[in-house]
Amino acid sequence: MESLTALGTTVAALLTERRQTLAIAESSAGGLINAALVAVPGASNYYLGGCVIYTATGREALVGIRAADMQGMRSASEPFAQLLARRVRAKLGTTWGLAETGASGPRGNRYGDPAGHACVAVSGPVEAVITIETGSAEREANMWVFARRAVDLLESCMRKANV
Repeated sequence: MESLTALGTTVAALLTERRQTLAIAESSAGGLINAALVAVPGASNYYLGGCVIYTATGREALVGIRAADMQGMRSASEPFAQLLARRVRAKLGTTWGLAETGASGPRGNRYGDPAGHACVAVSGPVEAVITIETGSAEREANMWVFARRAVDLLESCMRKANV
């Protein structure tokens, strides 16, 4: 299995080189995305903060997303992932916001998404959102896939921004 430091090294180098900052909000990856970016020495140069949001209570308290803000959308969807990325970026005043929301397993979520489903979004000079479907009920394996794909999406957006 990949190490946390290996997972975060490339994005950390880009953030440091460009003097850019990052905030992260994640759910079903359980903190692996945050940990990957903090594991790299020098993280205080680019990492302003992050959170694991697992409930509506956490969502409102940590990033200020209320039920009214979610009108017409549900958790574990691309629109919600994008809202979450934008909100965590705005709350911490960072160059980039990265968000993940989904169902790691072994069962799906209450919205009907199967285990292995997640949506990941990036907010910043370039924005993007993807849906991941692993087809697996293996909780930890899904968490690692979600973390890897989130970091990869951020790197891709950063390279596109080229600023």
